[in-house]
Amino acid sequence: MKPNRFQQVLAEGKTPVGHMILEFGARGMAQILDSVGIDFVLLDTEHSAFTTAELADQIAWFKATSIAPFVRIPQIEYHFIARTLDLGALGVMVPNVKTAVEAQAIVDAAKYLPQGHRGVIMGNAHTDYKGVNPAEQMAYANRNTTIICQIESVEGMENLEAIATTPGVDVLWVGHFDLTNSQGIPGQFHHPAFLDALQQVVATCRKHGLAAGIQPGNLAQAQEWMEMGFNAISYSGDFMVYAAAMKEGVDGIRKLAGNG
Repeated sequence: MKPNRFQQVLAEGKTPVGHMILEFGARGMAQILDSVGIDFVLLDTEHSAFTTAELADQIAWFKATSIAPFVRIPQIEYHFIARTLDLGALGVMVPNVKTAVEAQAIVDAAKYLPQGHRGVIMGNAHTDYKGVNPAEQMAYANRNTTIICQIESVEGMENLEAIATTPGVDVLWVGHFDLTNSQGIPGQFHHPAFLDALQQVVATCRKHGLAAGIQPGNLAQAQEWMEMGFNAISYSGDFMVYAAAMKEGVDGIRKLAGNG
């Protein structure tokens, strides 16, 4: 099982920088992003059409790089979590975690005994098809697997402390669109209620030694949120970056051609 670069960067006191893949499940993405130098990737299965087989391919390609492959699962279900980790993912992002009971269910599915109740298979993708010492491998996997709980609702904010203190949770990650939607202020990222929520998440993470994660869509947004204390950053999603770059380029060409 390869080292978890996300965890290594955090341990060095630095900010891990990643990217989300929702549309571009091409074989070249792993090498493209490796050439950029990112630390982790979020393979999305909540809002994408990726099949399990396509997900397995992506994880395998990313495991050939130093990038830590994480997967955002669709919902809190044992089979989504355990199967994803058996495919070789080094962590799971779980959407809309609302209570400590839900956080504990995630840990139970992701961790082996004594931390959880993940079913055991050895010698498959998550051990790189190598024979391993089961006891040593399970202990290593428990340490090396990152659990990210997304805070995306008013209920999640109300139970923030309980979620953060669930043993095994590593990161609280604000889902900014869903959180503002739950607050009744969809997309209002400078609304006082949303800014207060961001500050609460950062303070809770600092209090309990967790990473505070978020996904800005541009550098100005990244600067604003990092200055607030967010220290795990996924820079936008694949099609969003592509669309923004294409619009800038196409608008520039039209301006040069005099038909903008």
